Amino acid sequence: MASLLGLAALMGALWWSLFGLKPYEIDARELQRRYAYGPPHDLALKLAPIDQARLTQDFSFSSFDGATVNGRIRYPADPATAGAPFPLLIAMHGMGRSHWRWWQAEYKGGKTREHTHQLTALALQRGHAVVAIDARRHGERKDPKVNVEQLMDELHIWGKREPYEAMLVDTVRDHRVLLDWVTRLPQIDARRIKATGYSMGGQNALLLAGVDERIGAVAAIVPILLDDKLAAVAAKNLLPGLADNRVWLLTADQDEYTDSARSRGFFEALPGADKQHLRFAGGHLLPADYVARLGPWFDQR
Repeated sequence: MASLLGLAALMGALWWSLFGLKPYEIDARELQRRYAYGPPHDLALKLAPIDQARLTQDFSFSSFDGATVNGRIRYPADPATAGAPFPLLIAMHGMGRSHWRWWQAEYKGGKTREHTHQLTALALQRGHAVVAIDARRHGERKDPKVNVEQLMDELHIWGKREPYEAMLVDTVRDHRVLLDWVTRLPQIDARRIKATGYSMGGQNALLLAGVDERIGAVAAIVPILLDDKLAAVAAKNLLPGLADNRVWLLTADQDEYTDSARSRGFFEALPGADKQHLRFAGGHLLPADYVARLGPWFDQR
């Protein structure tokens, strides 16, 4: 038995030396380069007519690398008759989900257990337009060769961090291209743009606000808070860019993906004074009442 345990320990050490993720350093200049998205280009925008019953508008555009991005924008009132432009909420979905989770209580037979559709309803009630797109490798953008589950296996088992980091970085860059479009719309108030997201989406919201000054407020809902083993997508490395944001951090004390000590440390490290930390009992799936507690976040300018 002792020899078997010794062999197991040896094999574990060998695996770690070959495949285990190791921390690495990344400086501000390299982060800026990674999240850059090039000069403005032809979006090849395809914009459906506004559905007057739902006040929604589906769209697609060509991103910085030519990839097709699809999504939807929803308005709190008819833009044609509105007296003033609307503030905008950029909504980011979690891993394995799609932008449809921001519009519907159920999608493809599965309930939207994150209650993000209710957060959309709250934003609309507070007079905000809401826009959401599919992240890379999600929704209509799924890669038939490598699904998200395989990508995560390659990350955790074989230490292949590049595909995971690229998925998040390029999703943030897609949102920067999205911002180029929506901030030019006369019905959108470009001075009042907020970002929110659940889980991976909360992580992406922090990353976007950390690299793009057009975001003025962030509500990060149980974000995945990483260390320097995935330094390019660790929100802690973009803290300086959050200094001018109003940041609300929503965390769970028994979160399966980010422990409470790391959440507290991240909140304490946030450089701005305009911040709040809302803590919930339980795990990564928050109780539905978290949505109502975000009301004041929308009301503040």
